[in-house]
Amino acid sequence: MAKQVILKQGRERSVIRKHPWIFTGAIQKVTGSPERGETVDLLTAGGQFLGRGAWSPQSQMSVRMWSFADELIDAEFFSKKILEALSLRKPPVISSATTGVRLIHSESDGLPGVTVDRYGDWLVCQFSTAGAAYWKKTIATTLQTIIPCKGIFERSDLSVLKKEGLGESVGMLWGEEPPEVVEIFEDGRKYGVNIRGGHKTGFYLDQRDNRSLVGTCSKDREVLDCFSYTGGFGVAALTGGARKVTMLDSSGPALAQAELNIGLNGIPAENYSLLEADVFQALRKFRVENQRFDLIILDPPKFVESRNQIDKGARAYKDINMIAMQLLNPGGLLFTFSCSGHMEDLLFQKIVADAALDAEREMKILRWLSQAPDHPLITGFPEGKYLKGLMAIAT
Repeated sequence: MAKQVILKQGRERSVIRKHPWIFTGAIQKVTGSPERGETVDLLTAGGQFLGRGAWSPQSQMSVRMWSFADELIDAEFFSKKILEALSLRKPPVISSATTGVRLIHSESDGLPGVTVDRYGDWLVCQFSTAGAAYWKKTIATTLQTIIPCKGIFERSDLSVLKKEGLGESVGMLWGEEPPEVVEIFEDGRKYGVNIRGGHKTGFYLDQRDNRSLVGTCSKDREVLDCFSYTGGFGVAALTGGARKVTMLDSSGPALAQAELNIGLNGIPAENYSLLEADVFQALRKFRVENQRFDLIILDPPKFVESRNQIDKGARAYKDINMIAMQLLNPGGLLFTFSCSGHMEDLLFQKIVADAALDAEREMKILRWLSQAPDHPLITGFPEGKYLKGLMAIAT
């Protein structure tokens, strides 16, 4: 019997608009008893074929679409999708001198739940959905065939796996074990990346262009890099000629890696300081001590993990932006970000505007900021735009 998912009457509109998610509430019937991750045909209530996707019985997103056409989902399909993704990452979109790149960006490259990042000679993969996990071996084999590399390492250690009924999986999929730190190049900067245990797959590749922008704005400025992690923005500011950079993070190991990254770029010790502390508390202390900065970066972790956390997260974003604005010198620049997918752009702008009112500072937005182009956005999937930011100046 064919393995099919049949939608309720009128619930095909989002699929026709090429949105890849089918929620449980839109489904009328499932036939053929598909296994977790197995490919199913998606049909309208009237029997019209809509495409093929991966079945996920435990998730609220019961189907994630592989294709909106009548094509087989097999090794050849994944080879085609990977080659299409690679073609988008060619110069001038991504510099040939950049060796830390996102090669496959999940839904936005037509492969829901599949993330592949390149760090030097190693590929790092995450398989975060039932369908991605089902095809993991095929995808890994295809990657090693298409992309020259020394090894492929898996970092499927995400909390979202529980919603898919999957366990975590970390380790080698193929080839040589990676060293403890893999060195990458990015727009003239050097970074060491821990692909075994760093955040995400080891580094925040989505902030590449924003780091470069910070670098161009940092000359002769006193810079505060909040939630600095391993020094991505801080190194960009220092190589851009900042007079002094303070890197602030609650993680001692992250700051230790930040210091190694500074060393990779030959920056003298007098040009930076590292501060291990809670960022909210440290900013309040700076305010009491009347410290001021010429450029501040706010790149916090997700404050909003779900829609019911929006109000709480909005208060946190407002609080931290308000204090940062109070620490800026006149003419100082604020680079402020949210990586929370549930935080919409206009709401984030309103939060920053409210923070400026409470801080009693006049702020002007110079630029909207987003993720680097190796993290593309397909028009039918607005949820793919998760990173938003503002570059603002204190007048």
